[in-house]
Amino acid sequence: MKDGRKVILGIEGSANKIGVGIVTEDGDILSNPRHTFISPPGEGFLPRETTVHHRQWAIPLVKQALEEASVSKEQVDCVAYTKGPGMG
Repeated sequence: MKDGRKVILGIEGSANKIGVGIVTEDGDILSNPRHTFISPPGEGFLPRETTVHHRQWAIPLVKQALEEASVSKEQVDCVAYTKGPGMG
């Protein structure tokens, strides 16, 4: 994919959904896979279980995002992530 533009990998996981985006410096979205933790009915938001879910899905989503974007990890110039508040 490298055409001179910077490539950014972003990870967002501040609530029940974790997502990984691959974008270019000028805003082109190359991929954006996501996965949602769905708690059992009536149990509301479950921080501990959501954290486990996000840890299980982070690497698979990064791999999927890179593949969908046709970008290798070596071509990523910058990593952005959610620092909080939220799941952290």
